[in-house]
Amino acid sequence: MATAQSTVDFILDQLAAVGDVSARKMFGEYGVYSAGRMVALICDDQLFVKPTNAGRTFAGKIAEAPPYPGAKPCLLISAEHIEDGTWLSDLIRISAKEIPEPKKKKKP
Repeated sequence: MATAQSTVDFILDQLAAVGDVSARKMFGEYGVYSAGRMVALICDDQLFVKPTNAGRTFAGKIAEAPPYPGAKPCLLISAEHIEDGTWLSDLIRISAKEIPEPKKKKKP
């Protein structure tokens, strides 16, 4: 089941306080980027945030699940937490700080 565009739009609206946040379509689902770093995935209308030590500490007890078969577990964000734009924005900011910048691709 693919993610509805309305779900992506709502999550991006909730993350407006973060600033530089965008979503890119990937294989029928979406990657969420903050300042050029992939911080989360939206799959099957659910939000999965890449796990970091600081993110786990901030989130507390939270479920982890793979966003798609074969993927590493991520923080599965509940609907209640998605509704709380301040909490969600804080989690994304905190997590993004620990995610390394993408490696520059070498030109052939």
